[in-house]
Amino acid sequence: MLQDFRAEVRQWLEANCPASMRTPTMEEEEVWGGRKEQFKNPESKVWLERMAAKGWTAPEWPKAYGGGGLKPQEALILKEEMQRLGCRPPLLSFGIWMLGPVLLQYGTEEQKKKHLPEIVQGKVRWCQGYSEPAAGSDLASLQTRAELVGDQFIINGSKVWTSYADSSDWIFCLVRTDPNAGKQQGISFMLIDMNQPGVKAEPIRLISGASPFCEVFFSDAKTSKDNLIGPLNGGWQIAKALLTHERQAISEINKKASELPLEIQAKHKLPTRNGQLADEHFRQRLAAWHMDNTAFEWTLEREMSLQKAGHSPGAASSMFKLYGTELNKRKYELMMEVSGFQSLIWEGAGDEKDRQATRDWLRSKGNSIEGGTSEIQLNVIAKRVLGLP
Repeated sequence: MLQDFRAEVRQWLEANCPASMRTPTMEEEEVWGGRKEQFKNPESKVWLERMAAKGWTAPEWPKAYGGGGLKPQEALILKEEMQRLGCRPPLLSFGIWMLGPVLLQYGTEEQKKKHLPEIVQGKVRWCQGYSEPAAGSDLASLQTRAELVGDQFIINGSKVWTSYADSSDWIFCLVRTDPNAGKQQGISFMLIDMNQPGVKAEPIRLISGASPFCEVFFSDAKTSKDNLIGPLNGGWQIAKALLTHERQAISEINKKASELPLEIQAKHKLPTRNGQLADEHFRQRLAAWHMDNTAFEWTLEREMSLQKAGHSPGAASSMFKLYGTELNKRKYELMMEVSGFQSLIWEGAGDEKDRQATRDWLRSKGNSIEGGTSEIQLNVIAKRVLGLP
């Protein structure tokens, strides 16, 4: 049966994946969806629509909510066949990686039917409103308020380091709904439409020159009480569940579809002898990274299989996040050595890929801060995994 499914998937991909979608993704052609998506490559729109129609942007979500309804073994086959053909991911989405799993677990039937199909189809782009100017690592200190007035919540406050808020349509957000309760007890999780007068997103320019992060300001913004996920003042449990999905997603950040494998880049740019890299010391460090990365990928694959069988990673997601980010930083350090003097080029003439690699190297330094700092992850591992006092 699985062999029949593999043949069916292979045939469908061969017939429906456009030619340019079988090449490595260029960052400017990445598709995040939403109302502001511009599709710089027209074939990326065709590819998204065809995959979304099959539900294969979220292959394991139930068909009732627009997903593919595939079993774990079938989803793995789809992934393998896409890799074999070199297919680009049709959609990058915080909705798929973070919000969707939470809605499937905690959302009402009405909330699932309203939001999940739009996420699968890439019609709505989501961002995450967690960190605040005075509540980053100590997330439970957040002060953004939401007050229930009639059938609506009125929201006031601000968020910071909100990825791609200026390009997003909706935000999933932690807000304080009971200022008199304990830190974790007075928090709720709700969904807020960004397209309204009371919401403003301002990009933060980074040293890399990019502005992927924003400040978000709420001034008497409104959202229906129907957009409360889970119980009132019960958002902390949902927040922890979502962080688990976020940390696992960050741990896989070293799988960048737009990059050639590091070993191939090294062979293109560094001297070789008898088909091997001539620099033995660099070759050893590259091999060590490759072995560590392969072992880590296999560990994640095993964990994903366990999760599909109902196992929750819990605090172990902190180990994945910590190790994955360190691997990513090691990769870019090696990539800078491969590029040599070319890695000093920031702008002007030169290979665009070298300039992008330098920016990605700088960006990788933030991996150990976003989604909970490495120090936070070490504390979680010490207390909740190792049981240390």
